[in-house]
Amino acid sequence: MSNYPQIRSFGDTGFSVEFGEGIDRAVNAQVMALHAALGEAKLPGVVETIPSFRALLVQYDPLAATRAELEAQVRAMLAGLKAEQRTGRLWRLPVCYAPGLAPDLLDVAERCKITPDAVIATHTAGRYFVYMLGFMPGLAYMGGLDASLHLPRRKEPRLKVPQGSVAIAESMTTIYPWESPGGWHLIGRTPLKLFDAVRPEPILLAAGDEVTYVAISADEYAAMLDRVEQGTFDYAALQVKP
Repeated sequence: MSNYPQIRSFGDTGFSVEFGEGIDRAVNAQVMALHAALGEAKLPGVVETIPSFRALLVQYDPLAATRAELEAQVRAMLAGLKAEQRTGRLWRLPVCYAPGLAPDLLDVAERCKITPDAVIATHTAGRYFVYMLGFMPGLAYMGGLDASLHLPRRKEPRLKVPQGSVAIAESMTTIYPWESPGGWHLIGRTPLKLFDAVRPEPILLAAGDEVTYVAISADEYAAMLDRVEQGTFDYAALQVKP
């Protein structure tokens, strides 16, 4: 019998509702269901709810509601919670796997005992689920990486990972929204901006979305990057219509 969900303290003005362990879409569906339910309920005192892979952080204003009051309301919601795996948007995102934009591609191929072309073919064959956003605005943690590409993170993280770098680590893949430190394996780069403050919706991906990657040439990358920088790139065209 499962010991979940569990509610644990998280600082002086928060508590975490935990639904399980590890990375699992069924567990994440429960997280997102409670996240949506609390968003609709607009309980007095709730400042923010923050979903992760397996838990929902509830932050509250202790001057507007007590922990005991909110926890009782959350437990009542849990009793009637109906978790369905969220269906978001499906994206086809361009990635250039050219050597100059994929500094770890050869190393990944060697460690996985396959060719670089096989790494690219496997990566572009996947369909990845966005579990959550974190670390920095716009960085999506996408699960579903084929087991043949599973590698631990780099022993020595880079101090600077270029914006748009497409990376893998363990069972996940991601895209770095801007230049930052990072310890994932860089196997390609997209010309897209995953975060752009001037867009009506600055963050491109959302929890519940799914992503596939399509390989593009270095020339295609340069042409797309030019349109992105000029602000004329049509991001809506990347969505796969149902």
